[in-house]
Amino acid sequence: MAENKVKFGLSNVHIAKITETDGAITYGTPFAMPGARSLTADPEGETTPFYADNIKYYIATSNQGYTGDLEVAMLIKDFFTQILGQTEDSNGALFESADDTTARFALMGEIDGDVKKRRFVYFDCTATRPGSEMNTIEESKEPQTDTVSISMSPRSTDKAIKAVIEPTTENQAVYDTFFTKVYEKDATAGV
Repeated sequence: MAENKVKFGLSNVHIAKITETDGAITYGTPFAMPGARSLTADPEGETTPFYADNIKYYIATSNQGYTGDLEVAMLIKDFFTQILGQTEDSNGALFESADDTTARFALMGEIDGDVKKRRFVYFDCTATRPGSEMNTIEESKEPQTDTVSISMSPRSTDKAIKAVIEPTTENQAVYDTFFTKVYEKDATAGV
């Protein structure tokens, strides 16, 4: 199967809440986050050169994951309740409180390529609350979007940050079930 030459498009964004107990991480069932517009992921960490013999003798680098923004058409209720810690009353109203506790989560998604689609997971993320912008309608209806800032950190258990998979004949079953649970190294479709 040919390799991709370019990538474009973002779809199939999924979120899976993290629960950490006694140093062990488990993931909830992923839920879809429809309306993905964009995801940016800028590397975090630094490069520190060590000079000796009048040259850069050694260069140390640290990988602290990524920071970026996820823009969607509109955040869904599951994101507000499961991840941002807001509560829903008996009438379906969402309540934001100064005492809300945000949860860590895995962020999964899919990027199109010219040959095949690539699926990815960031294993340990945190998000900010979205800003709010509301405008009056003028000549045309211009949709407003929601954006949350996301930190994608090394996972505390094994320092894994992300995984990316493209379909092959050998991994097709794993690729097809990618969004049913958070992918782990050397996973099989039935596990």
